[in-house]
Amino acid sequence: METLEVFRENGIVTVTMNRPAKKNAANGTMWDELRDTFKEIANNPDDRVMILTGAGGEFCSGADLSDGGARRANTHALASMRNITDVAMSLARIPQPTIAKVRGVAVGAGCNMALMCDLVVCSDTARFAEIFSKRGLSLDFGGSWVLPRRVGLHKAKELALFGDIISAQEAERIGLVNHVEQEAALDAFVDNWAAKLASGPPIALAQSKRMLNNAMNVTLEQALEDEGSAQALNFGTKDTAEAMAAFLEKRVPRFTGR
Repeated sequence: METLEVFRENGIVTVTMNRPAKKNAANGTMWDELRDTFKEIANNPDDRVMILTGAGGEFCSGADLSDGGARRANTHALASMRNITDVAMSLARIPQPTIAKVRGVAVGAGCNMALMCDLVVCSDTARFAEIFSKRGLSLDFGGSWVLPRRVGLHKAKELALFGDIISAQEAERIGLVNHVEQEAALDAFVDNWAAKLASGPPIALAQSKRMLNNAMNVTLEQALEDEGSAQALNFGTKDTAEAMAAFLEKRVPRFTGR
């Protein structure tokens, strides 16, 4: 691929945005490759967890405005934005756990791309911004949906309306990221989390992820019914039988996703 590097090992697929000269700003080609890659991962049972990161010490500086951002030649801007919408939905629909590993800048669509992952781990020098307002733009890449879910409505408005850059430490304090790690230890920390997730029960993890993502859209009664249905599905898997056997035999379970 022209703008991405994809590496697979032990059930972990690492997707690296690779336009370091542009701080991994996404041009039309990158949007297309991200969309196709996310859809491929979602349908690959051998991929147990995804790590999304950027090359050259930066995560993603958003859309490449010098390349027209999401604009397509001879296409109305609204139609062009549907491409970014498709990328965001393709990321959100990945049933496997996803981790954003953030170094450097994660701003604009790049910030929201990180937030759309299930877990966000960043270096202690990372920087985040919903920078749209400073470019005369409003939120995109799901920012209006994911941001208040991460930090609450009023803090989300503060981040979106001012568009200021915040530090890794502030991002952790307000709940924008899960964990801040020293630069030298970031890779090892994320690899450890990814390995733990990759060794987990894929079907059960996907069920929990789906229910949590839908939590603000259902009543308590609906959530309880969904939990019951999910558990019934889990009890029918070989993974649950393996977990019970491993518990009784005092060994580590070996989950296969079946």
